[in-house]
Amino acid sequence: MRVIDVITPADHLDTVLSIAEKHCKDHWVDGGYDDGRQTVHLLVPAGSTQKVLDSLQTFLGSTEKSRIVVSTVEATLPAIEEEVSEINSRTKGIASSREELLGEMEKSSKIDLNFLILVFLSTIVAAVGLIKDNVAVVIGAMVIAPLLGPNLSLALGTALGEKHLMWRSVKTNLAGLGLTLVLALLIGFLWPVDISSPELMARTDVGLDSVALALASGAAGVLSITTGLSSVLVGVMVAVALMPPAVTLGIMLSSGQPSLAFGAALLLAVNVVCLNFAANIVFYAKGVGPRTWREKKQARNSVFLSIAFWSSLLVILMLLIFRQQV
Repeated sequence: MRVIDVITPADHLDTVLSIAEKHCKDHWVDGGYDDGRQTVHLLVPAGSTQKVLDSLQTFLGSTEKSRIVVSTVEATLPAIEEEVSEINSRTKGIASSREELLGEMEKSSKIDLNFLILVFLSTIVAAVGLIKDNVAVVIGAMVIAPLLGPNLSLALGTALGEKHLMWRSVKTNLAGLGLTLVLALLIGFLWPVDISSPELMARTDVGLDSVALALASGAAGVLSITTGLSSVLVGVMVAVALMPPAVTLGIMLSSGQPSLAFGAALLLAVNVVCLNFAANIVFYAKGVGPRTWREKKQARNSVFLSIAFWSSLLVILMLLIFRQQV
């Protein structure tokens, strides 16, 4: 359930109220402000949020004094049963609006001090777990998962045709992976490493099961953020982990093991490619896209090009897997 606060000039009040009566469970109007604006509060089922926001933006988008604020409702008394009978079948089951997804993913695409610290800490935790052959510690590094956010934000940027978000996500991905590899190389040079550690060796072996796992996990990750089931993300972080193979790649390179380093690099590439490919497919299948017709056309082209790019890379990686296994 969402509360949408619409602050608008009084001459638009009737339009907002007509939208409220058509799509909302309840609504109420506050007293006017000194500048002539009024606030309408709309109580909206989560699944109807996008439709209401699109309708409001269509009527109020060019009004400078209007503002729309979306808040999540934890509970209402008496309880209200959410019904989403009017929503397009492609967008059924989406609990988060386009704007909410964009706001959340923009945070994950930024290179800031917190992101760099998380990458640093996750690399240290992963390296200790891999070298000491401690499964619990390795899982801890997976759950920190600083590199998952930029990949999901890249897929969302593609679905919405948001080039600035796509470019920022790519830069954040490259910065995170670069820092991880540099730290892993230093750890490999400075710390005595037994490369026969089962946890390390497990990240140098990649097969078709790794591809299937990464595809399924990537799809589950997108479903979790679009349906509001954030707890599912923990399983996704573990299943399609990017940090352990990246750390293994650095350690194997510093240990002078190019063939094992290639296996780790291949697993890392499979996880990144499958995560983005599956995320693009699910965002498109769920109908996540821009509002206007022109933006939708541009975003559709962006999605198709992205799917073609990631699927081509996936085919190449599968050929490399077959060659490695022969």
